[in-house]
Amino acid sequence: MSEVRPHSISIPQNGKDRKILSPFFRRFRGSRAAGLLGMLAVLLLFVFPVIKLILLSFQSDSGLTLAHYRELMHQERFWTTLRNTGTVVAGSTSLSLLLGTVFAWVVAYTDIGRKRMLHLAILLCFILPSYVLTLSWSSFIGPQGWAAKLLQWVNPELAPWSMYSMGGIIFVMGIHHFPLVYMFTLEVFRKIPRDLEWAARAGGSGAFRTFCRITLPLALPGLTAGGLLVFLASLDNFGIPAFLGTPVNISVLSTLIYEEIIGFGPSAFARGACLSVLLGAAAVLGSLIQWMLLRKNHASDTVQPDFVPRYTLGRFGKAVSAALWIFLLLITVVPLSSMITMSLKRAYGLGLTASNITFDNYRYVLFENPQVWMAIRNSLVLSLVTMLVCLVAGSLFAYLRVRKPSGLNKAVEIAASVPYTLPGIVFALSMILVWMEPIPGWNPGIYGTMSILFIAYICRFLILQIRSGVTAFMQIDSSIEEAARVSGAGIRRRWTAILLPLVFPGLLTGGILVFLTALTELTVSALLYASGSQTIGVTIFSFEQAGDTLYSTALSSLIVALIGAGGAVLLLIHKWTSRQGGPIT
Repeated sequence: MSEVRPHSISIPQNGKDRKILSPFFRRFRGSRAAGLLGMLAVLLLFVFPVIKLILLSFQSDSGLTLAHYRELMHQERFWTTLRNTGTVVAGSTSLSLLLGTVFAWVVAYTDIGRKRMLHLAILLCFILPSYVLTLSWSSFIGPQGWAAKLLQWVNPELAPWSMYSMGGIIFVMGIHHFPLVYMFTLEVFRKIPRDLEWAARAGGSGAFRTFCRITLPLALPGLTAGGLLVFLASLDNFGIPAFLGTPVNISVLSTLIYEEIIGFGPSAFARGACLSVLLGAAAVLGSLIQWMLLRKNHASDTVQPDFVPRYTLGRFGKAVSAALWIFLLLITVVPLSSMITMSLKRAYGLGLTASNITFDNYRYVLFENPQVWMAIRNSLVLSLVTMLVCLVAGSLFAYLRVRKPSGLNKAVEIAASVPYTLPGIVFALSMILVWMEPIPGWNPGIYGTMSILFIAYICRFLILQIRSGVTAFMQIDSSIEEAARVSGAGIRRRWTAILLPLVFPGLLTGGILVFLTALTELTVSALLYASGSQTIGVTIFSFEQAGDTLYSTALSSLIVALIGAGGAVLLLIHKWTSRQGGPIT
């Protein structure tokens, strides 16, 4: 009996052997070609823009140089901007840490009522686009806002605090980002062993001393990770300093890069590239520190969260609950209501009376101004196409990442996360540099069209769909697929009959997140748009810069309505998934 060697490769000796083996080799060559094309696409779309940005910051007519950095160092404006950036980032991060820690501790440790609704109300601050929240607060605190009217009713000499100041930027940025600290810290608080706290209390420590010596040190990794995320988000933020700082000449790094590029002065792109490299380096360093902290936290992933309240509020319960709800309403719903009422006024400066209320501003932005309608159409098309491309490409890659983990897949995922890790203004500048002339001497004509916005949106938001897809596929045991395969189901049958029905809610949640994020995007669009490719965020920004506050508030109110509709869809998906017993999205 001849011995069979399963791993041996026979060399084709005749036409029949070649006929049998040729499909294998064709498939092998096809998969290698597809992998090579994929790697080239990843390098071109995600890695090459960053390399080109860094090179530009060191380039001059005479070769590589540090002249652009030396020029920056000699500018007083650069150091003022750096100080402003440090002050804004440090102040907003401190405020976010304080608010996030307080809310996370109350929700995790106490028996306060309606925790689910409280959780959603806390997240509302972060769900709203930063420029919408900024407009809400400038409407609320401004000379025509509710706060000003209330103070003048108390005492005509009183005037509200100006939001167009460093304090205003820090405050709005802090309340916009504090849900990030809350989300990171909530689970950490729930995983702290209550035995340690009981031992401290039994040893004579009071509640405050136990919190300082036991709870806080154990929660420090979560707090630090959340604080670093707020630090990165504050560095990235363009809308808040652009709306509140630019009118009073307060610049931070993101707005200074924008001003350099749109200024089109001599060596504007080189100076913008230098600033972008500095800003990007700070963001990457912060991301690395956060990643290292999260890796350390993985050791506690095996600990089950403790949902049982550890403190009973008793007779203080209603007072604490009322204080938290009043605070949340005061920082979100009240300013939003003030913005909506502003958008209903016939003219800026008029009182809110029945004769002054009109829908003319909405009619103008929706039907009478073709530029606004074009911006709405552009944003909807951009968001829809970005969602569909990310839904297909991101989900397929997420499947490969989960089912066939490898170093190559991990490298591709890291590369895909680069555009989202970098500050938006830095990524937008790198896209300009690449697509103006991808190959020396060849201009494809993409810059200044909708195409560059499509590419930029897909590259920046693809990672959101990948992460949602990875989470969804990880909840499906591979044995289900294997059983279907053994039963004779092909790839198409396995996807349509087994995988998609189980993971579709999770994939769709990621798709809707991509859609809403793209719909309200401002930072990347502000640098990449041209005539005919304005988006909703850019149009609101333009209205505000031109002093058309009534139109900017009307368009922002429509954005809030769209976000509310998207949030309702997500809640329905979550409820439907829970009833079906599928993966929790």
